Amino acid sequence: MSNRISNKKELSSEQREELLAVLKSRFEKNRIRHKGLEWSKIQTKLEANPEKLWSLDDMEITGGEPDVVAYDKKTDEYIFYDCSAESPKGRRSICYDREALDARKAHKPENTALDMASAMGIELLTEEEYRTLQQLGDFDTKTSSWIITPSDVRKRGGALFCDRRYDKVFTYHNGADSYYAARGFRGSLRI
Repeated sequence: MSNRISNKKELSSEQREELLAVLKSRFEKNRIRHKGLEWSKIQTKLEANPEKLWSLDDMEITGGEPDVVAYDKKTDEYIFYDCSAESPKGRRSICYDREALDARKAHKPENTALDMASAMGIELLTEEEYRTLQQLGDFDTKTSSWIITPSDVRKRGGALFCDRRYDKVFTYHNGADSYYAARGFRGSLRI
Protein backbone atom coordinates (compact mmCIF):
# COMPACT_ATOMS: atom_id res chain seq x y z
CA MET A 1 0.00 0.00 0.00
CA SER A 2 2.60 2.54 -1.04
CA ASN A 3 3.18 4.66 -4.15
CA ARG A 4 0.44 7.12 -3.43
CA ILE A 5 -0.78 9.56 -6.06
CA SER A 6 1.52 12.63 -5.88
CA ASN A 7 1.31 14.66 -2.68
CA LYS A 8 -2.46 14.57 -2.67
CA LYS A 9 -3.93 12.58 0.16
CA GLU A 10 -5.46 10.16 -2.26
CA LEU A 11 -5.00 6.49 -3.07
CA SER A 12 -4.90 4.91 -6.51
CA SER A 13 -7.96 2.85 -7.46
CA GLU A 14 -5.95 -0.35 -6.88
CA GLN A 15 -4.84 0.79 -3.42
CA ARG A 16 -8.39 1.87 -2.58
CA GLU A 17 -9.80 -1.55 -3.53
CA GLU A 18 -7.07 -3.35 -1.57
CA LEU A 19 -7.68 -1.25 1.54
CA LEU A 20 -11.47 -1.66 1.32
CA ALA A 21 -11.02 -5.45 1.08
CA VAL A 22 -8.81 -5.45 4.20
CA LEU A 23 -11.26 -3.25 6.13
CA LYS A 24 -14.26 -5.35 5.07
CA SER A 25 -12.53 -8.58 6.11
CA ARG A 26 -11.61 -7.11 9.51
CA PHE A 27 -15.16 -5.79 9.93
CA GLU A 28 -16.63 -9.24 9.26
CA LYS A 29 -14.18 -11.05 11.56
CA ASN A 30 -14.80 -8.68 14.50
CA ARG A 31 -18.55 -8.13 14.54
CA ILE A 32 -18.55 -7.71 18.33
CA ARG A 33 -16.92 -4.29 17.82
CA HIS A 34 -19.80 -2.93 15.75
CA LYS A 35 -23.05 -4.74 16.43
CA GLY A 36 -25.91 -3.57 14.25
CA LEU A 37 -23.77 -1.78 11.66
CA GLU A 38 -23.79 -2.69 7.97
CA TRP A 39 -20.60 -2.77 5.90
CA SER A 40 -22.34 -1.53 2.72
CA LYS A 41 -23.26 1.80 4.38
CA ILE A 42 -19.74 2.20 5.75
CA GLN A 43 -18.20 1.43 2.36
CA THR A 44 -20.42 4.05 0.70
CA LYS A 45 -19.17 6.66 3.19
CA LEU A 46 -15.57 5.59 2.68
CA GLU A 47 -15.82 5.78 -1.11
CA ALA A 48 -17.24 9.32 -0.83
CA ASN A 49 -14.29 10.47 1.33
CA PRO A 50 -10.97 9.69 -0.40
CA GLU A 51 -8.95 11.76 2.10
CA LYS A 52 -10.35 9.64 4.94
CA LEU A 53 -9.40 6.48 3.06
CA TRP A 54 -5.88 7.90 2.81
CA SER A 55 -5.84 8.35 6.62
CA LEU A 56 -7.13 4.80 7.15
CA ASP A 57 -4.39 3.55 4.83
CA ASP A 58 -1.80 5.35 6.98
CA MET A 59 -3.32 3.74 10.06
CA GLU A 60 -3.03 0.36 8.33
CA ILE A 61 0.53 0.92 7.04
CA THR A 62 1.77 1.82 10.53
CA GLY A 63 0.24 -1.32 12.05
CA GLY A 64 -2.94 0.07 13.60
CA GLU A 65 -5.42 -2.38 12.08
CA PRO A 66 -8.25 0.21 12.03
CA ASP A 67 -11.80 -1.01 12.50
CA VAL A 68 -15.24 0.54 13.02
CA VAL A 69 -16.10 0.76 16.71
CA ALA A 70 -19.19 3.02 16.71
CA TYR A 71 -21.66 5.10 14.77
CA ASP A 72 -22.52 8.64 15.92
CA LYS A 73 -26.17 9.24 14.99
CA LYS A 74 -25.97 12.97 15.77
CA THR A 75 -23.19 13.62 13.27
CA ASP A 76 -23.90 10.68 10.92
CA GLU A 77 -20.29 9.51 11.28
CA TYR A 78 -18.69 6.11 11.62
CA ILE A 79 -15.85 6.00 14.13
CA PHE A 80 -12.69 3.98 13.49
CA TYR A 81 -10.06 3.19 16.14
CA ASP A 82 -6.73 1.42 15.86
CA CYS A 83 -7.60 -2.11 16.98
CA SER A 84 -4.19 -3.82 16.77
CA ALA A 85 -3.53 -6.05 19.79
CA GLU A 86 -0.52 -3.93 20.77
CA SER A 87 0.31 -0.27 20.18
CA PRO A 88 0.94 0.13 16.43
CA LYS A 89 4.53 -0.86 15.59
CA GLY A 90 5.06 1.94 13.11
CA ARG A 91 4.22 4.55 15.74
CA ARG A 92 6.44 3.61 18.67
CA SER A 93 9.58 5.15 20.21
CA ILE A 94 8.14 8.65 19.97
CA CYS A 95 7.63 11.35 22.57
CA TYR A 96 4.31 13.10 23.11
CA ASP A 97 4.56 16.41 21.21
CA ARG A 98 6.86 18.83 19.37
CA GLU A 99 7.50 20.95 22.48
CA ALA A 100 8.79 17.85 24.29
CA LEU A 101 10.93 16.80 21.32
CA ASP A 102 12.46 20.26 20.97
CA ALA A 103 13.23 20.37 24.69
CA ARG A 104 15.30 17.16 24.59
CA LYS A 105 19.01 17.88 24.54
CA ALA A 106 20.19 14.43 23.50
CA HIS A 107 18.90 11.12 22.11
CA LYS A 108 15.90 12.68 20.41
CA PRO A 109 13.26 10.35 18.97
CA GLU A 110 12.44 10.69 15.30
CA ASN A 111 8.91 11.99 15.78
CA THR A 112 6.09 12.80 18.17
CA ALA A 113 2.64 11.29 18.69
CA LEU A 114 0.79 14.54 18.01
CA ASP A 115 2.82 15.35 14.88
CA MET A 116 2.35 11.87 13.45
CA ALA A 117 -1.39 11.90 14.16
CA SER A 118 -1.77 15.31 12.53
CA ALA A 119 0.16 14.20 9.43
CA MET A 120 -2.04 11.10 9.21
CA GLY A 121 -5.27 13.10 9.60
CA ILE A 122 -6.29 11.28 12.78
CA GLU A 123 -6.66 12.11 16.50
CA LEU A 124 -5.05 10.45 19.51
CA LEU A 125 -7.57 8.60 21.66
CA THR A 126 -8.82 10.34 24.78
CA GLU A 127 -8.80 8.42 28.05
CA GLU A 128 -12.53 7.79 27.68
CA GLU A 129 -12.09 6.50 24.12
CA TYR A 130 -9.20 4.29 25.23
CA ARG A 131 -11.36 2.76 27.96
CA THR A 132 -14.17 2.24 25.42
CA LEU A 133 -11.73 0.40 23.15
CA GLN A 134 -10.69 -1.85 26.04
CA GLN A 135 -14.32 -2.97 26.44
CA LEU A 136 -14.04 -4.53 22.96
CA GLY A 137 -11.05 -6.73 23.77
CA ASP A 138 -7.67 -6.89 25.50
CA PHE A 139 -5.37 -4.28 23.98
CA ASP A 140 -1.87 -3.12 25.00
CA THR A 141 -1.12 -6.04 27.32
CA LYS A 142 2.61 -5.72 26.50
CA THR A 143 2.78 -2.14 25.21
CA SER A 144 1.31 1.24 26.11
CA SER A 145 -0.22 4.12 24.16
CA TRP A 146 -0.05 7.89 24.57
CA ILE A 147 -3.48 9.51 24.97
CA ILE A 148 -4.68 13.10 24.76
CA THR A 149 -3.28 14.89 27.80
CA PRO A 150 -5.14 17.66 29.67
CA SER A 151 -3.46 21.06 29.25
CA ASP A 152 -2.83 21.48 33.01
CA VAL A 153 -0.78 18.26 33.04
CA ARG A 154 1.01 19.15 29.82
CA LYS A 155 1.92 22.65 31.12
CA ARG A 156 3.82 20.93 33.93
CA GLY A 157 5.83 18.82 31.50
CA GLY A 158 3.81 15.63 31.75
CA ALA A 159 1.78 13.50 29.38
CA LEU A 160 -0.60 10.59 29.88
CA PHE A 161 -0.54 7.05 28.53
CA CYS A 162 -2.59 3.91 29.11
CA ASP A 163 -2.19 0.16 29.00
CA ARG A 164 -3.87 -3.02 30.19
CA ARG A 165 -2.25 -5.10 32.92
CA TYR A 166 -3.71 -7.62 35.38
CA ASP A 167 -6.98 -7.45 33.42
CA LYS A 168 -7.35 -3.75 34.35
CA VAL A 169 -6.90 -0.57 32.32
CA PHE A 170 -4.40 1.85 33.83
CA THR A 171 -3.73 5.52 33.12
CA TYR A 172 -0.25 6.75 33.96
CA HIS A 173 1.88 9.84 33.56
CA ASN A 174 5.40 10.35 32.28
CA GLY A 175 7.50 13.24 31.11
CA ALA A 176 6.18 14.27 27.69
CA ASP A 177 9.74 14.01 26.36
CA SER A 178 10.08 10.33 27.29
CA TYR A 179 9.89 7.61 24.70
CA TYR A 180 10.08 3.84 24.78
CA ALA A 181 10.20 1.03 22.24
CA ALA A 182 6.95 -0.32 23.66
CA ARG A 183 5.00 2.97 23.67
CA GLY A 184 3.20 4.38 20.67
CA PHE A 185 -0.26 5.83 20.18
CA ARG A 186 -3.67 4.75 18.98
CA GLY A 187 -5.77 6.98 16.80
CA SER A 188 -9.38 7.62 15.92
CA LEU A 189 -10.98 8.77 12.70
CA ARG A 190 -14.54 9.91 12.05
CA ILE A 191 -16.06 9.37 8.65
